[in-house]
Amino acid sequence: MNLENAQVQMRKGILEYCILHIISRGEVYASDMLDELTAAKIIVVEGTLYPLLTRLKNAGLLEYKWIESKSGPPRKYYKLTDRGSKFLSKLTETWDELVHSTQTITTKSNS
Repeated sequence: MNLENAQVQMRKGILEYCILHIISRGEVYASDMLDELTAAKIIVVEGTLYPLLTRLKNAGLLEYKWIESKSGPPRKYYKLTDRGSKFLSKLTETWDELVHSTQTITTKSNS
């Protein structure tokens, strides 16, 4: 079994949740999302992020608007829709349950 592959799969599994959470704080530019995900060691490249953002938009979970930039072309800023907020709320419930379940298993001693 390849450890690096297992680690990548774990990160991929929570990527959508993390992206929705970042966007839930307010309108956000994709490059700022990349910076935050990288700083949190959930390493993502543009080739992964943009298709995921498109999929989330097509599912009605987020929307975007173009905002003029002082230093270049207009930028696309994302925000959650009402449906996206409800979806994130359900994901958060699931996340909390998973964290609790995982901690229950991983903190149990061998006695």
